[in-house]
Amino acid sequence: MKAIHLIVFALILNTASSASAVDLTNRLGLGFSQQMGAVDIPMITAHYYPNQRFAISAALGIDTKRDDSKFGALVKVRRMVFMENQMNFYMGAASGFSTHEELEATGYENKSNFEFSAILGGEFFLTGLDSLAFNFETGIGIITGDGGSRFRTIGDDLFSAGIIFYF
Repeated sequence: MKAIHLIVFALILNTASSASAVDLTNRLGLGFSQQMGAVDIPMITAHYYPNQRFAISAALGIDTKRDDSKFGALVKVRRMVFMENQMNFYMGAASGFSTHEELEATGYENKSNFEFSAILGGEFFLTGLDSLAFNFETGIGIITGDGGSRFRTIGDDLFSAGIIFYF
């Protein structure tokens, strides 16, 4: 599966042109991501750019499977630090909340977690498709909750960090 990701990434990079940076001011984007550290769940995500340098993102994931339910909500603030042709590099912070059911000796119990992350990432666009963006992110984070606290590194590829369509 990772080989397919690398091939798609290489094909996307080969389509870059000498166009100017993509300006997303006052645009709303909708798509998906899978970025919660404590809960593995696909999320519907929205990105909004009030100006060219800042973005606000929110993501929500729900799975009501019996004895394995999951919920996750995540909010991010991003600041563009470098704008390249067809690509925007950013840094930011994320905060999220998640719950999931876990099998214990006494039966299934709900576990809750809070997440805080510092991120660096990129959002890139195919030439001629300035409304479709692919994201990748890296950074560090902390997850704290019923299971204690843990630090983690973040490394999200194109398919887990998100694919977004901007209106």
